[in-house]
This record gives sequence, structure tokens and C-alpha cells, in this order.
Amino acid sequence: MILATDGFNHDPHRMYEERGNLLLIFVQCPEASHVAGYRTWQKLNRQVRKGERGVRIFGGRDVRETVENEQTGEEEEQRRVRFFPVSVFDMGQTDLIDEEAGDPADIARQLTGDDPAGIFDAVADYLTGKGWTVEREQIAGGANGYTTTDGTQRVVIDADLSPAQAAKTALHEAAHVILHAKEDHAEYIEHRGIKETEAESVAYIVAGILGLDTSAYSVGYVAGWSKCEAETIKATAANVLRTAHALADAITEPAPEPVAE
Repeated sequence: MILATDGFNHDPHRMYEERGNLLLIFVQCPEASHVAGYRTWQKLNRQVRKGERGVRIFGGRDVRETVENEQTGEEEEQRRVRFFPVSVFDMGQTDLIDEEAGDPADIARQLTGDDPAGIFDAVADYLTGKGWTVEREQIAGGANGYTTTDGTQRVVIDADLSPAQAAKTALHEAAHVILHAKEDHAEYIEHRGIKETEAESVAYIVAGILGLDTSAYSVGYVAGWSKCEAETIKATAANVLRTAHALADAITEPAPEPVAE
């Protein structure tokens, strides 16, 4: 359901399908966060809104057939993958069916409250100093923010977020700028689960250093993108810690030296 690929599927047909579908999704719906089929959303207690246009991707089905081996003349069974077009929908195109039954989006709950430490402004100043523009505007779908990869060097944060969520999202996007902005876009798409795990982990650590507890959102977000796989968390640890400390240092000022009487 989650729009990511773990990079460990060694079936070349399936690898092609996953990578191709990620490209198709981002071309048609760049703000997509979580995608699933119409009936899958219903099983997850969400209903696709009437009139929403699906994102067209390719589904794959294993097909087994009996063919004659040209060398031996014997019949043998072969497997191949048959691809066919299907429609999926982003979570931002759905509404909750039964509030009492629970919402799959609650795994990462939006933060409420203020940004007393001024994290958002500090991150915006930092990114601006690096040649990036930081903008607040409404984003369609379920994304809280995004970092462009087309050379325009823009970070966009959803205008409707609370100050606390906007601060956390700014840290997340700053981590993308530091870690991933110079990477090939195909590399980012292919390993998006790892990239998102890194960015959110950085945001969680830096926010904590600055006194903002983002666990209500960050823990569920990382769990989703990492698929709760310990190896993924371990693999990102070095990048996360290095980037978190560099970002924290960059957006904080050292305390003034005490003045001797």
C-alpha cells in the first residue's frame, strides 16, 4: 500500500514493474503519499470520493504455461509475468467511512500546537542561505511538503499545517535537501522507502534537540516507510546521525558567553 520499494526484490520482472509504477505515479500525481486500489481502500475503512480520477499503473500476474523445449522436445512448464493496466488512488482522494472503526492514517498523527523555538523560520533561513526558496502553499492530496528535484531548488510546505507540523515538515525537507537533492531522481524513486526513513529520522532527532516532540507523527511515519524492518533502520543510522547533528548545528546559535563581573 505504501508507495515505496524495498530494493530487495530480485525478480527482474517485478523490479521493473515496481520501478516503472513509481515513475508513473509521480508523473500523474507527484503529491501522492499512500496509494491503493478502490476495494483495498474500502477494506481499510476509506472510500474513494465520487469523481476522483485514478492513477493508472501496471499490475502483474504470474502466468504458467506449458511449452515445448526446442532442444529436448519435451514439454515443460514456464512462468512469465503478464502486465495489465489498473487504477489506484492516493489516500488524499479518499474519506473515512466509519470513524469508530479507526483510520489507517492515524499511524502518523498530524502534530498540533505552536513552534515556540522558531524552528520553521530557522530552517527557512538556513535553506535560503543555501540558495533554496521556501514557500507555504496549499498542496493537493495527502503530502505535507515536498522538495523539487528539477533544478528549481524549491521547498514547499503545505499552508494548512499547524506551526508544529510545519516546523517538523521543514526539518524533513531540509534533510532531503542535504541528503538527496543531488541524487539522480530515479535513484530516489527506486529507494524511496530508505530516503523517507532517513529524512523523517533526521527531523525527529533535530526537533527533539530543539524541544519539539514529534513522536506522534514521526514514529508511525518511519514505521510505514521502513516497513518496520530493523535492517533498514540500521542501514540509515550513520547518514541520519551525521545529518541530524549538522542540521541542528546549522540552525542553532551557540549560547552567549557569560559576561564576567
